[in-house]
Amino acid sequence: MNKQFETKDAARQAVWDALDSRGIARFPVPPHGRIPNFDGAAAAAERLFEQSPLADADTLKVNPDAPQRHVRIEALRRGCVVYVPTPRLRGGFKRLDPATIPAENLESAAALSNMDRWAEPVALRALPQIDGIVTGSVAVTQGGRRCGKGEGYSDLEYALLRELGHDPVPVGTTVHPIQVVDQIPTDAHDLPLACVVTPDETIRVNDPPEPPSGIDWNALTDEDLEEMPVLRELE
Repeated sequence: MNKQFETKDAARQAVWDALDSRGIARFPVPPHGRIPNFDGAAAAAERLFEQSPLADADTLKVNPDAPQRHVRIEALRRGCVVYVPTPRLRGGFKRLDPATIPAENLESAAALSNMDRWAEPVALRALPQIDGIVTGSVAVTQGGRRCGKGEGYSDLEYALLRELGHDPVPVGTTVHPIQVVDQIPTDAHDLPLACVVTPDETIRVNDPPEPPSGIDWNALTDEDLEEMPVLRELE
């Protein structure tokens, strides 16, 4: 989508509308207010794992949204341990270990609705250094900027890992080509992308934006801390 946006909200709305009006969005629909699922999400996931270092990753953090279910499936099939943040970080993180999941159940285990049967909770300070992150996006740029659905959880999860002393790791995302825009505004806490993958193209970001070094505690409200106990624990 060849467009420059003055606000992230304007970019989100334009992408959601385009996915909806052109019949590209997939369940759950409508795409508005979500990390949108899209036609070709499975192909994008396969292409993502052709990229180093994700192709060689042993551990990944992957968001729980619908389009990245295919990423979780592909990671588990490759023997990769997957850490999934619970929605709104209310329950911290879950660990999916393919060594403990029968091969015929990997697809089921990767679905958020069935994950609890196969996943185990992981204490915040027990999270290992991971090899990479796959996040969902609403709009992205070829320069590695992104915006999610507006709640900031992916940004916060990255900052949380940095707050715990983890090293920076590459971040990838899978999107439909219509989600790639010319320009969106940026904030200091934004998650930087090292690669953007569509069903037909891989965009490598040679000079990703500077990642956050930790949590911006001043940006969090008491309500945020109440809704996300892991942050209260860390604070």
